[in-house]
Amino acid sequence: MKPRILVVEDEPTILDNITYSLGTEGFEPHGCATGGEARAALSRGPWALVVLDVGLPDVVGFDLCREIRRTSNLPIIFLTARASEVDRVVGLELGGDDYMVKPFSPRELCARVKAVLRRFSPAPVESAPAPHGAFRIDEDRAQIHFSGVRLILSGTEHRLLRALCAKPGRVFSRAQLMEIAWDDPGAALERTVDAHIKSIRAKLKEVSRDADPIETHRGFGYSLRENL
Repeated sequence: MKPRILVVEDEPTILDNITYSLGTEGFEPHGCATGGEARAALSRGPWALVVLDVGLPDVVGFDLCREIRRTSNLPIIFLTARASEVDRVVGLELGGDDYMVKPFSPRELCARVKAVLRRFSPAPVESAPAPHGAFRIDEDRAQIHFSGVRLILSGTEHRLLRALCAKPGRVFSRAQLMEIAWDDPGAALERTVDAHIKSIRAKLKEVSRDADPIETHRGFGYSLRENL
């Protein structure tokens, strides 16, 4: 079956260009122009990925992302007319997997879609991590459980946390984490790693308020505490 891609974009010309390009690349795209249409389409899943415009007429794309992330780790690529780093970091903190600024090449978007789907697949990081303390890795379902609760993670968050769980106590630099989680590390920012780690921490605290298993090594990177 062709991977089904939901494209949420209110500008007809952009929507047509995206859906046409995705179709020629072997995907099955479905376009909608509002948040309301997107919610209805999401209920008719499954979807492989969502391309989500930030500036929709009836809802802010960031808010729709929040709704999706409450129940799903479906990969999300944001589209926006705003190029500031702050907007990009906000989108990634909310659980977005990638971010493209208009105007952009539909061909590049297709490449980004393929890259995100590759990252989202449960390929091994170095070797399959064994269960570690409060964490349990379900390789077949690409899921991570913490204290018995399944975490709803984006694809990038999953790969980052999985890497930390694979090597408890090992300190990963931000550059090393970018190599693990991004197909094109040069396109990522070190602040992007920080944003994803912040999001992971927030999700861990939703399970256990006092949870603090990820240790920050200032000026270098992060590690998973050994004694959990």
